[in-house]
This record gives sequence, C-alpha cells and structure tokens, in this order.
Amino acid sequence: MRLSELKTGESATIVKVMGHGGFRRRIMEMGFVRGQRVEVILNAPLKDPIEYKIMGYDISLRRSEADMVVVLTDSEAGEYLARREHRHHHHHHLQSGVCECPASETPSPDAPAAEFGATEPGEACCASIDEVVARHTRTIYVALVGNPNSGKTSLFNAISGGHEHVGNYSGVTVGAKIGNRIYRGYRFEVTDLPGTYALSAYTPEERYVRNHLATKTPDVVINSVVASNLERNLYLTTELIDINPRMVVALNMFDELNDSGAKLDYDNLGRMLGVPMVPVEARNNRGIEALLDTVIDVYENRDERVRHIHINMGPVIDESLRKLNSDMGAFRDELPKAFPPRYYAMKMLEGDKQAEESLRNCERYPAWVEIRDREAKRIAEALGEDVETAFANQKYGFIQGALKETFTPGRREEVTTTAMIDTFVTHKLWGFPIFFALMWLMFWCTFSLGAYPQEWIDALVGWISTGLDTILPAGPLRDLLVDGIIGGVGAVIVFLPNIMILYLFISFMEDSGYLARAAFIMDRVMHRIGVHGKSFIPLIMGFGCNVPAIMACRTIESRSSRLITILITPFMSCSARIPIYLLLAGTFFAANAGMVMLGLYILGVVLAVITARLMRRFLFPVDETPFVMELPPYRLPTWKTTLSHMWDKCAQYLKKMGGMILIASVVVWFLSYYPRTNATAGTEAHYENSYLGQLGKGCEPVFSPLGFNWKASVALLSGLPAKEIVVSTLGVLYSEGAMTEAAPAGTENVIGGAEGPTQIIVAEERAAAPEPAEDEEMASLSQRLLASGDFTTASALAFLVFILLYVPCIATVVAIGAEAGWKWAAASVIYNTALAWLVAWIVYRIASIF
Repeated sequence: MRLSELKTGESATIVKVMGHGGFRRRIMEMGFVRGQRVEVILNAPLKDPIEYKIMGYDISLRRSEADMVVVLTDSEAGEYLARREHRHHHHHHLQSGVCECPASETPSPDAPAAEFGATEPGEACCASIDEVVARHTRTIYVALVGNPNSGKTSLFNAISGGHEHVGNYSGVTVGAKIGNRIYRGYRFEVTDLPGTYALSAYTPEERYVRNHLATKTPDVVINSVVASNLERNLYLTTELIDINPRMVVALNMFDELNDSGAKLDYDNLGRMLGVPMVPVEARNNRGIEALLDTVIDVYENRDERVRHIHINMGPVIDESLRKLNSDMGAFRDELPKAFPPRYYAMKMLEGDKQAEESLRNCERYPAWVEIRDREAKRIAEALGEDVETAFANQKYGFIQGALKETFTPGRREEVTTTAMIDTFVTHKLWGFPIFFALMWLMFWCTFSLGAYPQEWIDALVGWISTGLDTILPAGPLRDLLVDGIIGGVGAVIVFLPNIMILYLFISFMEDSGYLARAAFIMDRVMHRIGVHGKSFIPLIMGFGCNVPAIMACRTIESRSSRLITILITPFMSCSARIPIYLLLAGTFFAANAGMVMLGLYILGVVLAVITARLMRRFLFPVDETPFVMELPPYRLPTWKTTLSHMWDKCAQYLKKMGGMILIASVVVWFLSYYPRTNATAGTEAHYENSYLGQLGKGCEPVFSPLGFNWKASVALLSGLPAKEIVVSTLGVLYSEGAMTEAAPAGTENVIGGAEGPTQIIVAEERAAAPEPAEDEEMASLSQRLLASGDFTTASALAFLVFILLYVPCIATVVAIGAEAGWKWAAASVIYNTALAWLVAWIVYRIASIF
C-alpha cells in the first residue's frame, strides 16, 4: 500500500521510499525511513496536502510525494501472519502425513519460497508484525538494464535461474521478463528489460525502459556493461546516472577483457562515476554472488562508493542547464517525482517529446518552454551543432577521459578473429553463397533428419490409439478419444522433431552473431524491397513462428519499415504449416515433394516482396531513418543456452497441443460426429450431414472455383485458430467416412497422422466377417486422401498455396494488432485472404492444364 492511500486516523509502518536519489534523500531526512511508524493526522479540504505524525513531529506532504512511500498497515501484517500460520501448520501436517486443509488453501508446489514464510532453508516463519515488516523490507526490486548484446539476459538467467532466450543481435528481448532469487535472507525480484543504447524516446525499447524506471521505481538498477567494449556501453551508464537511481554496474564478459590483455581499474572507475562496479562472467556463473552482495550493500546504503555526480557538459551547455534547472528546482513540487529536475531540464533542451508530455500539465511549463527555446538556440549557435548531438559528444568525452585514467588497452585477438571470419561471410562474392548454403542445410536437416524421430512418434501414437481402441467399449467416448483427441493431436505432434531442428538452427545462428551478418549482407536487397536492413531478422524468424517475429519488429526504428515488415511477415511460411506441407506434398507429389515445398517458400517470399514494394510505393514513400545495426563479435554459444532456447520454443508448441489444438480437435470431432443416427453412422452421408458438413457446404461456393469440396473448406476454416489444426481436421474428416462406405462389413478403418506408419485403427461393430487385408490395416491418412478422390494434383497444389497465404492464425493477428494497431490487423486479414484466393485460383487453373 502507498502512504497516500491511508485514511485520516490510520497508521502504518514504512517499508521503503521510492523515487530518484535527491527526492528519496530529502524524504528520508524528514524521518520517512524503513521501519518507522507513521500516522495520518488530517487531510486538507481539497485532499492535498496531507499531514502526518512521524517520530513525534507533524509533517505535511503532497499526495504525489506520499504516493512514493510504500507502507504496511497492521491489518495487512495480520493477514500476512494468518496466512503464514495456516501454511506453516499445513506444511507440518504434510510432513507428518496428516493434512485436512481444503485443497483451495493448499499452496502450490511451485510457489516461491518467500511467499510462504521462509527465505532460507530451515528458517522459521514470521512470528510478529515486526518480523513481517523486516521481511517486506528485505525484498529488493531490481531492474536489469543494458545494451543489446551486453549479456544482460545471460546475467538474468544466472541470477534467477530463468530460461529467457539469449540472442546475439539487437532486440531478442522485446518485453520484460521477471525472475526471483532468495539470497542471504533477501528476496531479489529481477526484471530483465529490453536492450537499449540510451534512454531517449527514439525507439520502443528506450521508451519502455524509461517508463519502467519512472513508474516501477526499482530499488536497485543493475547496468550490464560489456567489459571489452566500455566506451560504447558506458554511454547508457551516463544516461542512468542522470536519473540518479541506486545502481550497480556488472562488468559482464570480463574474461574477454582479460583474454585480450587489457587492464581495467574498475574500482577506481566506479568511484569516479559514483557507481560500484563488479566483474562477472554470466555465461560461466562467475561473480554473481559478489554482484548480489554489492546490490544488498547499495540497497542498505552501506557502500561508500555510491554518490551522485553531475557529468560535466562544458561551459556552454552547463550555463543553459543551470538556468532551466534552477527554475525547475524552484517549482519542484510540480514536477513528477520519478526523476530529478536536472534530468527534465536536459530532456527539454534535447526536445524529448515524451518528457515534455509528462511536464505539460505543470503550471510553469510555458515558462520552461520559453527558456528552453532560447537556450537551445544559444547552444546551437555557440557550438555549431544541435543540442542532442552536443550532449552525446560531451558524454563520450567524459567517458574517454575516465577510461584514460583507469583502462589500459591490450591486444585485439577477438576483433582479429571476427574480422577474419567476416572477410568470408560478408564478402561480396562469397557472402550470399554461404548464406544460402546455410539456409539449405537448415531446411535439409529439418526435413531429412527429422524424418527418423517423426517415424518413432508416429509408431507411438498408433500404438496408443490401438491400445485404447482395444480396451474401451464401442461408443462416443472411445470415438472421442481415438478419433478426436488422438486422431487430431497425434496428427500434429508427430512434427515436433522437425520444429525442434528448425529452432535449433535459428537459435545457433542468433547466439553466435551470424544472423546479424545475414542482415548486413541483405541490407541492399532489403532496401530494394522497400524495407529496413533490420527487417531481415524478423523475416527469417518468421520461418519459425510469425508471433515472435512480429514482436521482434520493435527493433526497427523507422515506423514505415516496421509496419511493412510486420504486414509481410505472415507470408514467411511458419513451422505451423510444415505438417500440412508434409502431408499433401508427400501424398500428391511424392516424387517431387521437396521441390514443391521449396516452391511454396519461394512463392511466399516473392509475394512478400511485391507487397512491400506496393506499400512503399503508395503508402509510405519515405523511409524515416538510416540503417544502423551493430555487428557483435562472434561468440560460440554454449549448448546449454542454445538447447534451452530450442526447448522454450518447443514447449510453446507442446502447450499448443494441450491447449488450442486439443480443444479445436475435440470441437471438430463433435461437429463431425453429431447429429448421429445409427443408419448413417460412419458413412460419407453422415459426415456430409453433420454440423461440420453443413458449415463446409455453406462455404463451398466460395472455394469450389479452387477445386475444394466441403471437407477442404472445413479444414481451411479450422486453421484459423492455428494452422496445425488443418491436419488434425483432415485426420478426423477422413477417419471413417471416406473408407467405410465402400468397405465390406468387418473392416477396420485407420485414421490419424500424416503420411508414414501412423495408424489409428477404429474397429466397427459388425457381423462376423473375414479379417481385413494387412495393407488395408496399414492405410494412412495420405492413402485415405488419395482413395477419397476429393483432391486432384491441381486442387492439392491450390490448397497448399491457399494455406501458405491466407489469414494468419489468431495469435499472429493479435500480435499485429498489438504492434501496429487493429486497423492494420484487419487490413492484413482481408488482404492476405483475398490474395490467397486469387493466387490459388490462378495456380489451380494453370495446374489443371497439365
């Protein structure tokens, strides 16, 4: 609870004071320190200010200031103690083997340890309100801030034991990830913020990080800095110094600095900046405890190195800053409390729109604008450059001066190695062949090596289905389990090995630094298409999954290029479409399945290029920003990191199996199973008259020009939630009907997965009849598709093209709406579907000729 929320007459205990250093120091000097009791005496008639009693004194605070003080009321502490006591008894009963607690009150096994009263193993629960207060004050909220490629996410994983993906190019972390750790009686709540080079309002990452620091006011900021690239990384450190948080610098990858022969007096450098510095090697989990010890000392105000400095901006800028800062300081009560007045003065001089927006409601704002305009003009005339450039030059000058005192350069082995590799992979002659060879290797391994474990999963799914079919009596329940759940989900899960291999390659290229080079060599091509060089990375990621690819577009500074990239990303054939390609291409184009799949990928890229060119020509004729992208040094990623990333993505795929695809499979089965009559059960007529058949027949006039019947129409509609559902829908629709009508009594119908040995055998209750032939029993979904006669080679090819191009899955549409706006999401749905119909119609007509 915040102090401003207390009512007159209520009292509480102070837990912590938030806000920037100067504000926090002033409030604490007034007695608002952790552990002190505070009571509300009265509210002013207009509810502002509020009078409090603390340490025997009556002190007035504005409501905005009181809102920066976190308190714990006696009632909150009592509830906290009651929960701890109940859970303590529950834990004791569990250990003794007797527990009568309601299930709803039983803590989950994966709940944080600190939530249930113990911060260290064996430590007792809180027994008094004072202990509850002490426990709350020992929770440290940490924000992890750093440049892209600074090892920030590796540091997050080392601190919290999390599994956030580590990628060696700008913008892997496009949101905030939260983890926690219990250490020396303190609970660390760590937020991994997006990588950013500064705290301006230029990119979405910068705005996100600055907004988090302003609104969440973390107790300590850990600034991740690449020890071997200090000059560039310390620029963000100077930006953080301006806002005056409690901060610790983690000198990450310190082993690389040592290996280069360079020497850094980090203790002296930290004292010069007023910020403690700790060398760490996040990848090898070294220096983490020393870092956490330093964070605790800074949080408890025990580190003598901590002090706030004002970076010297030179006489011209400092004179202008002094005038604007002094006027703002005189009216500091009007300012937001998150950052100090000097920071707002700097941002106003720079013309920062977001900072100006936060000050617009201040009564003194027009006067500040007048001072800003006058002083900005004076700086530009005196220095011959704009204010923002002048600020950056002064900060880099300050960094260079500090490093001259503390840093001794060594040899540049890593740069030499990187440069040697780059002479080949970015060469104008060899760069493209190397790139296309790696792409070919990735897709070859995905489909060729993935075929072996795919067959094993196929056999396992068939074995489970056969077992259930044998054990369970005939009826709707057996049909639901065998046809709906296993027939639907099993038809999709067999492609997990292909997706694992695809993500393994993408992860390795990201983590090693090669993907950034791919963007570099493709910049000219991307520019001709009409997008930014950085657009290449999200487009490549789109071959894995469109959703993270669209989110990765946040790293593109140019709004027009970002929008174009977001809208063409769905044309990149994601891994969810792979099961459909493997099924239909392997069924109807068995001899040339690989060429058909390659052609689909190329068609998607070609149409993406055409769409981008049209958008650049008619909607966004001007690109706002130049191509600027970091080329990080090559690093060999650890297998733990790469495999962790791969598994994270595959876990999302498996969650789809147990979530959306499972539900969709059951829904499709229900719609295809009912209404059910004994006379038509299991026949073509039954499926045609089912709810699903009626839905498909309603859409059939739209799809019949493409050669699709009602079953194909239903399969396409079922792919709206997730494209994998198309295969499971076909598995359900062709499970019985296509084979039963012509089959003799006593046959066993096989349903289930894609082409291969997967077989889900459904034994119909018939009169005694001869055993079915062995080749009938081994019939797969692909064989049933061929036997049905519903698809010709022309309609199958048109179906594949339509799957490639039509409306993306719901998750992708939501991602487009979140990143670009719902107007653009709606436009994407309409355009993609119309284009899919048109191109599929053309393909069908051409293929029908041959």
